[in-house]
Amino acid sequence: MKNLLKFAVLIIVALFLTTSRAYAVEPDHGDHKRHDQAAVTTANALIDEMRALDAAFRDIVSGVAVNDGHKVLLAIETLHGSMEKTRHALHAGEVKLSRNPHKMKEFEKFDKEFHGELEALARAAERDDRKVMASLTKKLLDGCVRCHGEFRK
Repeated sequence: MKNLLKFAVLIIVALFLTTSRAYAVEPDHGDHKRHDQAAVTTANALIDEMRALDAAFRDIVSGVAVNDGHKVLLAIETLHGSMEKTRHALHAGEVKLSRNPHKMKEFEKFDKEFHGELEALARAAERDDRKVMASLTKKLLDGCVRCHGEFRK
């Protein structure tokens, strides 16, 4: 029992040491660094949103498969804020499409519709409506494939 306690303390200390480095405060380099970081964050907003969607859809599909609306809702909640960052970057002209960049208006329209469907999925998940959740999830995933086919190399 005593060895188990020592091992648990050792694990907690190791976790603390490894995670505390990740949260260390960076030195302040003045406004220059802050502006550079803001530009990088905005320019990568679309990529960040795609990564968030990739992670969320794993849980969405899993939740739909077992008719767990709560799991679907939790997955959708992880996306809050990413759409707004992408829209800000779009309106600032900081999103560049790797394929068909001249179709930016079409991309923006498609993005808006996609997020409307995500909201509909959240409403269906609140009702635990498996049939609607499955249909909307398929529609959303088909939209991912279509969008990537149209706008990504």
